[in-house]
Amino acid sequence: MKAEQHDSPFNALPPVVVALVAVIMGIEIAFQLAHAGFIGGTRGGDDWRVAAIQQYSFSGEILNWMIETGRWTLQNVARSVTYLFVHYNMTHAVFVSVFVLALGKMVGETFSQGAVVAVFFGSGIVGSLAYGLAMNDPHPLVGGYPGAYGLIGAFTYILWVGYAKAGENRYRAFRLIAMLMGIQLLFGLVFGANRDWVAELAGFATGFLLSGVLRPGGWAEILRNLRER
Repeated sequence: MKAEQHDSPFNALPPVVVALVAVIMGIEIAFQLAHAGFIGGTRGGDDWRVAAIQQYSFSGEILNWMIETGRWTLQNVARSVTYLFVHYNMTHAVFVSVFVLALGKMVGETFSQGAVVAVFFGSGIVGSLAYGLAMNDPHPLVGGYPGAYGLIGAFTYILWVGYAKAGENRYRAFRLIAMLMGIQLLFGLVFGANRDWVAELAGFATGFLLSGVLRPGGWAEILRNLRER
């Protein structure tokens, strides 16, 4: 009699999603080890995290400086991507990872792995630019929430299409983002406004819009419609 086999839950996750979370948590674990003094020799300090925020966070002030001077250095341009992998603490990193795992799995069941990566990074980039251009805020932007919200936007698009095909109210697809924005508003009223929501909302919108192109057959359909006009 053969022993019963159990598939690992990680088998159902797209490898690119696992890779994104591995990088996020790997960096955070390095910060924790440095804080505990196991690496870096600075027990009790947050030197690594502070240095990473200074070097890799997105800064609206730096964006404005690049626009004004026309000096688009690679290191500063890369901040629109690198900020996604630096977090303020373990809780911040874990919550982002949970969002990426859950939404990445659901989006990956419909989209290709390349599309999942494009949504995450595309939403992160647009989210950072929206934050930098709309907010006159010296506070740096860090964390993967704008990319995760992009995956929420892609999942919302999947629901939107599904409800439309079923003849149901497709605006039900926006219940998740409405709930999350409501929680953001509540936390803002209780603990003070956090302007990161601008980047997150822009990330959501980018993920939703990108999905029309990145979904299976989406680009071919767009080209076909353009030819017919």
